[in-house]
Amino acid sequence: MIVKTFAHAASVAAFVVAATLAYPQTSPAVLTIHADQPVSKVSPTLYGLMTEEINYSYDGGLYAEMVRNRTFGASWDGIQHWTLVEYGNADAAIAPDKETGPSEALKSSLRIDVKQADPNSQAGVLNDGWWGVPLRPNTTYKGSFYAKASAGDLGPVKVSLVSNNTGKSVATAEVSGVATDWKQYEFTLKMGAIQPSAANHLALTVGHAGTLWLNLVSLFPPTYHDRANGNRIDLMEKLAAMNPAFLRFPGGNYLEGDHIPERYPWKKTIGPLVDRPTHPSPWRYHSSDGLGLLEFLEWCEDLKMQPVLAVYAGYSMAQEHVNPGADLDPYVQDALDELEYVTGGSETKWGAVRAQNGHPQPFKLNYVEIGNEDMFDKSGSYEGRYAQFYKAIKAKYHDLQLIATMPVKDMRPDVVDDHYYVRATQFFKDANHYDKTDRSGPKIFVGEWATREGAPTPNFGAALGDAAWMTGMERNSDIVVMAAYAPLLVNVNPGGMQWETDLIGYDAMRSFGSPSYYAQVLFAKYLGDQTVKAELKNGGPKFFYSITGNTAKKKLYLKLVNASSDPQPLEIDLTGARVAANAKLESLSAPDTQTTNTLDDPNRIVPVETTLHNVGSQFHHTLPGFSIQVIEFDEQ
Repeated sequence: MIVKTFAHAASVAAFVVAATLAYPQTSPAVLTIHADQPVSKVSPTLYGLMTEEINYSYDGGLYAEMVRNRTFGASWDGIQHWTLVEYGNADAAIAPDKETGPSEALKSSLRIDVKQADPNSQAGVLNDGWWGVPLRPNTTYKGSFYAKASAGDLGPVKVSLVSNNTGKSVATAEVSGVATDWKQYEFTLKMGAIQPSAANHLALTVGHAGTLWLNLVSLFPPTYHDRANGNRIDLMEKLAAMNPAFLRFPGGNYLEGDHIPERYPWKKTIGPLVDRPTHPSPWRYHSSDGLGLLEFLEWCEDLKMQPVLAVYAGYSMAQEHVNPGADLDPYVQDALDELEYVTGGSETKWGAVRAQNGHPQPFKLNYVEIGNEDMFDKSGSYEGRYAQFYKAIKAKYHDLQLIATMPVKDMRPDVVDDHYYVRATQFFKDANHYDKTDRSGPKIFVGEWATREGAPTPNFGAALGDAAWMTGMERNSDIVVMAAYAPLLVNVNPGGMQWETDLIGYDAMRSFGSPSYYAQVLFAKYLGDQTVKAELKNGGPKFFYSITGNTAKKKLYLKLVNASSDPQPLEIDLTGARVAANAKLESLSAPDTQTTNTLDDPNRIVPVETTLHNVGSQFHHTLPGFSIQVIEFDEQ
């Protein structure tokens, strides 16, 4: 993901009346809807999710692991987020040990040398978590660690969750019998009637002199669908509310890495956590790879989304590339192996690995993206690289739809990925961008897009830009087969954001949807299977619409966007269908473009549902200034 600029309820009724009195009257626009004249099919995969490790989206975000730096990565100033603990008269020291670890993937560890300790004066380490360790009352937390001791008489390891404010333990467990060889030890911590708070830390201590080595210290809260190594419930619920049809993963820049050795190493992200070595992310922090390839696929499974898998295609962002031909062959084979892991039966080499990892059934895959933003590759090698991947993948997987990250000349891709990061004004002016696109192909995937206004999450002005752009994608959803806002997630704590204007914000305890998030929810919630003919007259430059119909449910969905500060009167003429006298209205509005949602005020801007009465073949409707509305008509 790189910055790009392309040229290209009674209360609502009262608000409408107040707005009409407060502002000068705008001439009515006239919208004529021919409900019996379908124009084109709507893509069933139009709205989905794009994700990558940015803004602490996985570690410290969606991935529910509560321990930060669980594998004890060290820097010049020590082992980050771990601190020596010496209670009473205990005496101890800690240091990274590069010579011993629990696996080939994790070859180092944290060494704790305890010179003096007793049960009342213990020594060890504490972890401060991801901006705290969030604890809730009457909740069970499950954890584990890998350890070995210098001798068998070290005594039990005490695991405690401790309040930062009182210094008192709110839950403890003891793990006995730490052996002199590396083993995994599990524990459970149960909360009582505590106050919810993130002002806590995790401590592991011993009450006996000796040496203890630790690695892969882990602690999980309850997770979505109770998955082991799973995801945060509140964030998954917000994503589920978006009704996403697909998930594009593992990311954009995160796929490429800054350098070729730092590309997304899918084979090192599968299997037991102790066999995952972790890797650097391009957003200047380390990825635990706890959310690995199988976890992405299970995320799709949990939210009933299609996977859209991006494979590394030989270009990394520091202008490093692999030449087409023999040099590229190993990377092509790696992609074929990945496709087999995802889709292969358990009789195949990589399908068997997936089954061994706990998922015997293959996943259904329709789309594969070859690379990411290869227009930035100054070598011009993408034409050849894409062709090599295309031919190899199509030879084995005939039905897969292959996505190019830029137009290619010598062959026609199935789909081309377009990215747009612009201001609201640009989306207002370009909302009809795809109206005249050649319908003979290739199809379009708007794989990353956003109105970049507001930080850390979009304000209402950005939501208006987003909604205007979405009306254009809906009208052209015969050619625009998929679209995904990006970035999806942001940790709003200091230091948690690398990219401004992100859809959903959170800290350790709470999360909120931005105005743009709720615009996404509305647009995906009310989407038919076909567009219908419509004409607009006298619509101003900041008035936008789309109309789709659901033939099975006999519904029409009219989406209206008024990005002007003035109310917009609208005459609606419905022909070719009889509709019920009452229609559902969901409205999203704000008094100013800078109005937004926050952790402390998450519901300042949310959809409000009301009913429009006396709807007929012709009726008058007024949109408030700065509003996004959806009218759901029932056909009779």
